[in-house]
This record gives sequence, structure tokens and C-alpha cells, in this order.
Amino acid sequence: MSELDSGAEIDLPDADLDVAGVPGRELPRGVKPLLVLGKIREVLAAFSTERPELSLPEIRRATGFPPSTCQRIVANLVAEGFLDRTGDRYRIGLSLAYWAAPASTGLDVVQQLAPIVRELRDETGETSCIYRREGNLRVCVAMAETHHAVRREMHVGKLMPLHAGSASRVLLAWDDEAAEVVLESELARYTDFTITDAELLRIALAQTRKQGFAITSEERDAGAASVSAPVFDAQGHLVAAIGISGPTNRLTPQRCHDWTPRVQTAAREASRQLGGRS
Repeated sequence: MSELDSGAEIDLPDADLDVAGVPGRELPRGVKPLLVLGKIREVLAAFSTERPELSLPEIRRATGFPPSTCQRIVANLVAEGFLDRTGDRYRIGLSLAYWAAPASTGLDVVQQLAPIVRELRDETGETSCIYRREGNLRVCVAMAETHHAVRREMHVGKLMPLHAGSASRVLLAWDDEAAEVVLESELARYTDFTITDAELLRIALAQTRKQGFAITSEERDAGAASVSAPVFDAQGHLVAAIGISGPTNRLTPQRCHDWTPRVQTAAREASRQLGGRS
């Protein structure tokens, strides 16, 4: 059983958060920041699974550093094993994989993402959840419930269909194997707005992947809407969907549109916490 399988409702006591919403990242009072560490982070962040190798000019453009500064930092990173160099190309050093290996050992993913889920609830006012796929279903593995009296019923462990709702759309859009299984099966109707045509669902999944999020209204429950975005691990694999849901009288089409950037920010931060990238 993975860490996400042991989901529990998230409603933890408030913790000190820095501007990124990550507990414990702020510097202690009186400790001055080492500016060079920020520059090192920016250099390393220039690399991605889509761009694993970069030239010095490409790193310079990605970071915006002056040529001399960039060259000095990159040269030192190579010397210390943070970067590897082949010809005029650089990539993240293999030593980093060795150093990073203990990071995921014993990691409770649900607890790790707790501040993000809670903060998403607090900022939007709506129930915030993390979902993952279980066979042909999705399950809520963590949540922070809205404080509104009128709310959409949700609980940790709740199983839902994998073809209806924004979280389901996300879980299928980045999982071709799961999508094909669902698309080849009978798509049950739950409301008048449930997509039951495989070709229409295929188009919707392609659109979700293209735009990087999903918004649905009344696909699974009448009077309910939701917004979801994907969470990835260090290998670029889809781990889960994170999103908000609520009644349509609050989550109107315009409000869903307004909250979409915030949901995507939460998904990017969740991916970062797991060592992944959106």
C-alpha cells in the first residue's frame, strides 16, 4: 500500500507557512539568506524532464543571470557534482539522485501535502481534495472540508466513477492506459450532463491535457461543480488529481474560471513537494 492509499481527512492545526505555503521553510529570525543558494536553485530549476540537457547560453536565458555570474555558478556546480557536463551540454548530476534517494523513504505523502490542501480550501472557501485512481474508479484520499453550511458531500475513501467529474478527467487525461480501458467500457449516466459517448470523452480528455486542468459541472451530481489539476512525481508520472468542489450556486462557471489558476498553483506546489514538475 502506498502512502496515498492511507488517506485521512486533513484538518490539521495551523502551522507557520512561508510565502510558498511550505511549513518550516522560512529562515529563523536573525539568519541572513545566502543569496548564492537562491541562484543555485534557479540554475537547477532550469532543467526539466522535457529539457534534461542545456547549454550555457540556454541556462543563462532561463535564469536571466549575467554571463559571468552564470558561468561561475555552473562551473562550481560541475566541480561539486551537482551538474554533469558532456561537451558543451549540461545536465543534473547523477550524484543528486544518490543524495535525493533518502527523501522519499518513509514519506507520508498525505501529510506532506496537507498544508497545500488546507490552504487551497482556505483561499477558495470550497472543499479541497486529493484523488487517485483505483482500477476503474477514483478515490478521495485526503480532504479539507469547506466551512460553508451548504456543501457537497465528500469523505476520505469515497469511491467515484472514473469518467465523470473534473478529477476523473485529470486522472484519465495523463494516463493513456487507464483512459483506453474506460473508453472501451460502458459509460454510465449519472446526470443529464454526464458524457456517455466515448468519442466525446476522448475529445474532452485531449482538451484537458492541452489546457492543463479540468472544469466540470453536474457531470456526477446535479447541482455540483469542480475544478481539478494534475500532480506529478519525480519521474513525471501522474500521482493524483487535486481540486476543489462545491455547489453550482457558489462554483458558477465564472467562479470556476477565476479559481482555476489557484488550483493549478496548488497542483504545481504538490508536484514540487513530491520532487516532480508539472
